[in-house]
Amino acid sequence: MVSPINESHRSNGSSEPGLLWRHPSPEDTQLWEFIQRVNQTYKKDLKTYDELFQWSIGNVEQVWGEIWEYCGVRASQPWKTVVTDNKTMFPRPTWYDGALLNFAENLLYPTQAVQEDAPAVIAATETTRETVSWKELRERVKQCQSGMLAMKLQTGDRVAGYVANHTNALVAMLAATSLGAIWTAIEPALLFTDNAVMYNGKTHPVLPKVKEIMASLPTLKSTIVFDTVTSMGTDVEGSETDKVTPYSKFVSMNTSPPEALHFEQLPPDHPVYILYSSGTTGTPKCIVHGAIGTLIQHKKEHILQSDIRPGDRLFYFTTCTWMMWHWLVSGLACGATLILYDGSPFQYLANGESVKDDLAMPKLIDELQIAQFGTSAKYLSVLEQKSVMPKEQSLPMKSLQAIYSTGSPLAPSTFEYVYRAFGPNINLGSITGGTDIISLFGAPCPLHPVYVGEIQVLGLGMAVQAWDYTGKDVSSSGEPGDLVCVKPFPCQPVQFWGPTGEKKYKSSYFEQFEGVWHHGDFVRFNPQTGGLIMLGRSDGILKPSGVRFGSAEIYNILLKHFPDQIEDALCIGRRRETDADETVVLFLKMKDDGLYNDGLVNGIKSVIRKELSARHVPGIIDKCPEIPVTTNGKKVEGAVKQILCGMNVKTSASVANAGCLDWYREWAASHQ
Repeated sequence: MVSPINESHRSNGSSEPGLLWRHPSPEDTQLWEFIQRVNQTYKKDLKTYDELFQWSIGNVEQVWGEIWEYCGVRASQPWKTVVTDNKTMFPRPTWYDGALLNFAENLLYPTQAVQEDAPAVIAATETTRETVSWKELRERVKQCQSGMLAMKLQTGDRVAGYVANHTNALVAMLAATSLGAIWTAIEPALLFTDNAVMYNGKTHPVLPKVKEIMASLPTLKSTIVFDTVTSMGTDVEGSETDKVTPYSKFVSMNTSPPEALHFEQLPPDHPVYILYSSGTTGTPKCIVHGAIGTLIQHKKEHILQSDIRPGDRLFYFTTCTWMMWHWLVSGLACGATLILYDGSPFQYLANGESVKDDLAMPKLIDELQIAQFGTSAKYLSVLEQKSVMPKEQSLPMKSLQAIYSTGSPLAPSTFEYVYRAFGPNINLGSITGGTDIISLFGAPCPLHPVYVGEIQVLGLGMAVQAWDYTGKDVSSSGEPGDLVCVKPFPCQPVQFWGPTGEKKYKSSYFEQFEGVWHHGDFVRFNPQTGGLIMLGRSDGILKPSGVRFGSAEIYNILLKHFPDQIEDALCIGRRRETDADETVVLFLKMKDDGLYNDGLVNGIKSVIRKELSARHVPGIIDKCPEIPVTTNGKKVEGAVKQILCGMNVKTSASVANAGCLDWYREWAASHQ
């Protein structure tokens, strides 16, 4: 059961097991105001988030209509129908049919009032800071739009960005979507790129790689080069000069520039982004997201789930290729000031120079007065292992209201670490969703407590359940199961790109359980708190002797008990055609190879047996030189699982350190 929202705030010292945080004044939140709106409109008496959530999934059209009205969507024509079919998920129904709107217009002109001279963006790197007002941001988008019009960019054309997380990347995306173009990397008409980037105190040239990219893009009209590192120049050697345009020339090439920003008014499901799944075992899915699904989900998550207000400074440590960048930049639509950061999270600008500093991000929070700080679970885990304690280093971080974590499950010990290190008064929002929905299933909530190891709540309107392999709902029992969503939601992809898109769309989400969205995560719900516990990817589910569990359960044990010896780990279930049962194989990346010995192996087995069960104990534990990860830092369990099971895995470019897969192939061959 979910606790009443009007109980008093408790600190970490609460007698309630696992309670870490409760909002001190829930009735001051926008979500509380939204509940009163629903109560008044529909003659309800909802008092808790759980009651609101249950109403939301039972009244799909009503809740999404109310979210549109409360969160505010700028449209030139109103909708006639919220959703054309409130039960069927495939084929995907149409959302807000009849409306006309523009995605970029909603970000540049939020419905919540903002001052023109107030900061819209603060962009930081290891060596620079830049503040851009709302007025300046709109002007820069207009200039970029002018260049696109000169290049004859059309609605539906693709515009690609091979760019770091800075203001110019944001400007190019907004200019593209203002004209109805799609921000992506497939068959682009225009390619925006940096000339070089700075990372970890070093300059890394980009243009040699851009030359290769251009050669493989027959649809490309021009490559526009940002002078990101002024000492590097903007020439792409060996390329046709008429195909390469410095950005300074691009924005001034229109002989009849528009007097005002133009926003193409389009149907709500018009595509704005094409994103790509990790693709760790094959060709990535090319996932097309529409304007209203992206916009209304992000506005709901920012305004209602996260209580972000106009002027709040919103940060997420992300690259432009991770969906969290798209989530971050939508913060403009609720009037937030975006903090864009490009660089290492362990470099800080001090006395004009970039220096190594474990406290770099806490110092950035303090310096730029960040209110909501988003990052990966891996980053917080690294801080925990290093025993970085910002509060003990005279960093007040008084502006900090929330920390968001995603990318992989956040270990229970890391939950407790965050409250020790950053203080008791923040909402630690472990969140889950993904590229497939460009948003969240499991979300933060100012009206629900934070408990150790748990995602607070399911997002409004997201009818998520845990199903066992037979399709039985096991949510209320606390048993582990597959994460499914049983009712339509607006951020379902509008399509998959390409001629086989519809077939791949169906096979990706709707074949495991006919007509029901199967997300690919393994989860369970805590019946006492209502919290969601992530157990790993479904394709990484371990099933020795028929017992199903997620790799995250093993990782949590290692982080809790062996942080000084083990840097990282990979837990894989191996089952070949000749095997009667699955064997759990645990690979350990050691902080020092000399720390690996029989005593450590036996200690790991003993702790797992004690804290989980005998069936959770790995059959094989071995050390490894490296853990394969995607470019966004996610462990590539699926590819290693297939290697161990004897399948021929085609290495994807999305594996950042693909060379290490050869070691796993050799290991599998020598452990027949």
